[in-house]
Formats: sequence, C-alpha cells, structure tokens
Amino acid sequence: MVKLIARTACAGLLPKTIGTITLAEIAAAPVTLIAPHRGQKKATSDALKAAVGVGFPAPNRCVGIAPRAMWCGKDQALLIGVGCPELRGTACIDHSDAWAIVQIEGADAVAVLSRLTPIDLRATEFKAGHTARTLIGHMTGGITRLGSQSFEVMVMRSMAGTLVHDLTQAAENIAARAVNAR
Repeated sequence: MVKLIARTACAGLLPKTIGTITLAEIAAAPVTLIAPHRGQKKATSDALKAAVGVGFPAPNRCVGIAPRAMWCGKDQALLIGVGCPELRGTACIDHSDAWAIVQIEGADAVAVLSRLTPIDLRATEFKAGHTARTLIGHMTGGITRLGSQSFEVMVMRSMAGTLVHDLTQAAENIAARAVNAR
C-alpha cells in the first residue's frame, strides 16, 4: 500500500531570507470559500460575526487577524483560520489545500512585489487590511497588506514553486541593487 505524506504547498521551498526580505509560508488551514446566495450577504455577514467574530468583508478588504475574512471576488470571501460555521443561504467550499500562501516581510517588500504586480502598493494607497486580486508575475493571485512592511501573497497551490521562484528572483535583484549602490 502507498503511504502518502501530507505536505504544505511550499514545503522544502521556504523559509528564505534575501537581503532585507524574509519569505515564509503561512499555514492558514482551514480555508473556506464563502459565497452568499443572492440577497443573503447581510444575513451571512451577521451569522459569521456571531459565530466567529468577523463579518463578510467589503470589496478589496480583509477583516480580522485570526480568524479573518478576506474578500476574493464579487460576493465571495475566504474565511481563514477557523472552521466555517453553518451559514444558511450561503455556499461554503473547503479550500484548505487549494492555496499557497507566502508572507513577504522586510524593508524592500514593496520594491520586490512591485516587480511582479501592476497595482500600487505604496502605504498611502494600499493600507493594512487592503487586499486585491491581481497578476503576480504571470499568475492570478491575491495580495494583502498585513503591516507597514508585510504582505501576504496567495496563488493556487499548483503555482507554489513558480511563486517562490519569482519572489526569490525579484528579492535577489533588489538586494543586488543595494549592494551595487554602496
């Protein structure tokens, strides 16, 4: 009989420190996609708030820390870090093994991510708790600002190796510029 070994999406690839940047995998299970049926968003938000302490997020926002609810598309959110309660009038789909989630932290985090995404990540425009579905390199994913120098990047699990490669290459390029500037 074959024995399967459970592995995270970035197992063996992270953590890494490159220049001022630290890349680390976030193991955020459970992750549940929540999609309220038409006309049920307020009821879903109220039920979520009562059950786990966070409501349904506004577009391009993330609410809470642990657990948290993160907008991920029109009338859709990801509930991260807690099991999904019973939500009437809402589709709830387990996504726990679907995502690769990487935290990028450090003084050059914006510079690194700016090489991979077209969105404006300056703190004046993309504040803590803001999230966006966007291109990351050639992949579709999500970026959430966690703090002044900290971001979370999410792509589908099958793209974990590509994400780590692209983040590593961008961080190495930024670090090389800093060395050459001295």
